[in-house]
Amino acid sequence: MTTLTATFKDRSAVAAWTREHGVYIALALLIVYNAIATPNFLKLDTVQLLFSQVPPVIIVALGMALVIGTGGVDLSVGSIMAIASAVLAKFVVGGTPIGLAMLYAVIAGLLVGVFNGLVVAFARVQPIVATLGVLVAGRGIALVITGGALVELFVPIFKDIRLGKFLGVPYVMIVAALLAAGVAFLVRRTAFGYRLLAIGGNRRASVLAGLPVRRTLIFVYAISGTLAAVAGVIATARLRASDPSYIGLLMELSAITAVVVGGTPLNGGRVRILGTVTGAILLQLLESTLVSHNAPDSVARMVEALIIIAAVYVQRPSRSSR
Repeated sequence: MTTLTATFKDRSAVAAWTREHGVYIALALLIVYNAIATPNFLKLDTVQLLFSQVPPVIIVALGMALVIGTGGVDLSVGSIMAIASAVLAKFVVGGTPIGLAMLYAVIAGLLVGVFNGLVVAFARVQPIVATLGVLVAGRGIALVITGGALVELFVPIFKDIRLGKFLGVPYVMIVAALLAAGVAFLVRRTAFGYRLLAIGGNRRASVLAGLPVRRTLIFVYAISGTLAAVAGVIATARLRASDPSYIGLLMELSAITAVVVGGTPLNGGRVRILGTVTGAILLQLLESTLVSHNAPDSVARMVEALIIIAAVYVQRPSRSSR
């Protein structure tokens, strides 16, 4: 009996360690594979290209991590990116200075996020249902704003956003790193972070304890919408155009995958920011690896879905904690 108990504890410890470090091991293994099998992988240009492609996923995943930390999910992030891109194009074409146009685009994302939060917090609609509605309607709104067409944007600052580097690191990656640091501080060092995790751990107990649950939920979804809008601006700058039918497409899947693979449980109560960032880099590197080895995009999506299933399986609670 003692031997069986010890064996069970050992397995539980291994499972816990895997949940904590699995994403880092997977990333290391993928890097080793690419170093061996992918030509020119270790060149600086390859790393810079990866760091210029991954920031939108990181930024959106940061907001998604906060939402999932409360026990919810935000399926509207891709559509918010499209709305922000459309608003940006509308104001730029109308002659608004680019700085103000970017600000209006981010505010548009903030407003959509606040709307999501109000529906979840006050109407008590399930987050997946509330944000699914915005997922469906949001892209249509973006198409209406742009007149249903791709809008090319020849803005000089977009070249700096797309190609600019500081000490060899792309500007957009620096922005993503700063946002990650800010979100990590918010979660770990502020009362807001404590309330967020408490709500995800036990929402009813949080209400009974007198925590401002509704206000916190609205704030969380507002942050998610704002970060998605920032990602939408970056994506527009990379594309040099606003294309509501393309920008942000399936981004919600990538963001959820990054969060889950990074070790944040879907039932809430915990947020892992470093794991989320690492998960986003892992996904982008995996996609780049498949492309470099001539795998179709459909294969990449199927692999992404399998990763989600595997990550959720690994994170399932042990029998002793049920």
